Amino acid sequence: MESILNWEYISLVPPILTLILVVATRKVGLSLGIGIITSALLVGEGEILATLSTIWESFAAIFVADGGINTWNAFILIFLTLLGIMTAFINMSGGAKAFTAWALTKVKSRRQANFATALLGIIVFIDDYFSALIVGQVAKPLTDKYDVSRAKLAYFIDTTASPVSVIAPISSWGAGIMGLVAPILVAAGMVAITPFQAFIYMIPMNLYVITALAMMFIVITTRFDIGAMRTQERRAIDEGILVENATEAPGETDTELPVHEQGSAKALIIPILGLAVTVIISMLITGGLAGGEWTLLSMFENTLVTHSLLIGGVVGLALSLFYFFSYTRRDNHFGKKEIWLGIKTGFLAMFPAMLVLTLAWMIGALISAIGTGELLGAMVEQSSLPTSMLLAVVFAVACLMAVATGTSWGSFGILIPITGEIMISIGATDLLLPSIAAVLAGSVFGDHCSPISDSTILSSTGAGCNHIVHVMTQLPYALLSAFIALVGYIVLGLTTSVWLALGTVAVLLVIVTLVSKFVYSPIVKKA
Repeated sequence: MESILNWEYISLVPPILTLILVVATRKVGLSLGIGIITSALLVGEGEILATLSTIWESFAAIFVADGGINTWNAFILIFLTLLGIMTAFINMSGGAKAFTAWALTKVKSRRQANFATALLGIIVFIDDYFSALIVGQVAKPLTDKYDVSRAKLAYFIDTTASPVSVIAPISSWGAGIMGLVAPILVAAGMVAITPFQAFIYMIPMNLYVITALAMMFIVITTRFDIGAMRTQERRAIDEGILVENATEAPGETDTELPVHEQGSAKALIIPILGLAVTVIISMLITGGLAGGEWTLLSMFENTLVTHSLLIGGVVGLALSLFYFFSYTRRDNHFGKKEIWLGIKTGFLAMFPAMLVLTLAWMIGALISAIGTGELLGAMVEQSSLPTSMLLAVVFAVACLMAVATGTSWGSFGILIPITGEIMISIGATDLLLPSIAAVLAGSVFGDHCSPISDSTILSSTGAGCNHIVHVMTQLPYALLSAFIALVGYIVLGLTTSVWLALGTVAVLLVIVTLVSKFVYSPIVKKA
């Protein structure tokens, strides 16, 4: 037993085992539970009492940190509860029904509904959590009307959440990344370049994000449905079944909820708009107060995202209740029973997502404790590959690290300093920014498709899609985009030309488009 625990690569076992179980069993709770126990066994060095103690401590750490409340995790769970209850009352007010009727006068086809969802996701770039949950609430009634599978909706939401936030300089992500890049620029003697300028330079170097977004629009335009996504879309188009395992889909309110017949689209638009505006304003105010500076960049760098989400959730719920009670005055059929039904339904709708998030946070902390990220980082640092191949290696390792740990930010924190140190030590400062961009790209890929990633879980929740169905249907597109990006990084490493790398990516995307037209025929409803 001791020899096994001392094996050099033992820290890779829990995340790999978890991923295998997720794919094999399609039971995310069971898979995460086994991953937690396996990780705790390593932390506890095989002792039962130490293992049980480690599991309890990892659970307690979700809610308590440094002797106080862990507001990040606690506020996310409270926000999810508020959002679920808000959604229930929006539906009961007739807001979703009225909004769908209004939207159908503007959006007249399935393709337009998909485009509208994708564009909304890009516009709401301020934060990935915020985007994942809000876009789903707005787009779901519309995509449902045109029989778009929830798996496809989740794919659009996830592709416009983290991938867009990571290239948006004015966002919670952009400011944090600039903070990580700043000391590396100083160490490299590149003081003439500000962190903001470096961030802008790295946007076209983030080849995975560019490829993933382009792939999404190819899917919308050509109806490029492959693998498990094709099965989901076929079922949605032919049978009108939008959700596989609907009972396990998070974020779904009871379809039997009573609905005000005289509801207005305002009952959906105003609460969600109020939530969105409040979150953005709160992010600016909390950032200014925390940082002591009121410049836009400083406010986003120091913003308190979860505090802002909580404040926005309270405002959104209050507005949804305002419309519910204003319509209730006209309809005597709605009383205390319906109010409690809305609260209960909203909470239960979000409970699966909160449970999976809790388990994901536990395994993430344990994987960090056993040093999985550090091991992968050391593999990059000790590699003896040619300099021209380092970008591709960094990208691949960042992909693996983020998939295994379920966090892009954890990968940023470990790999960006290591990558910067490597490039400076070998004198390859011309590849410094491309290598950091490769870390960002690979980390977002992992965050984009890891079953234990919180943003992936929230995308499933926002779309009302079974989580494992979302992971498995999105995976082929994410892998194809990652392969194209990998080829692009090989070209970038060999030539140091961003334009040649982008050109290579563009050519490969054109090939994918042609293949999608001639090999995969669009799904047509059976007569």
